[in-house]
Amino acid sequence: QLQASGGGVVQAGGSLRLSCVDSGRTFRNYAIGWFRQAPGKEREFVAGISRSDDSTYYTDSLKGRFTVSRDYGKNTAYLQMNGLKAEDTAVYYCALSSMYRSRESRGFGSWGQGTQVTVSS
Repeated sequence: QLQASGGGVVQAGGSLRLSCVDSGRTFRNYAIGWFRQAPGKEREFVAGISRSDDSTYYTDSLKGRFTVSRDYGKNTAYLQMNGLKAEDTAVYYCALSSMYRSRESRGFGSWGQGTQVTVSS
């Protein structure tokens, strides 16, 4: 089961690190995606790690503030978020894809429960 954690309330300019773990699957075999959904808005792609070569990719507006990574030994993926802004407030989800990489929700077949990130200004 896929599970994201690490959310919370943080002041603008602060940082959070989200974690994503799965109890039954080996992350090495999947691309990993991070998405977020703010109230009243559609879910949007944030960042991802490609399957097999671990190359990372981001939505352009977040590049430089957010960093995605994974630890094979812990079978855990991370989303480091720095310089948080009020507009980063959303529920954040991690997801797994059997594709090499994708930026689309439909490219990911497994989703975890989200974790709430709230940035106060």
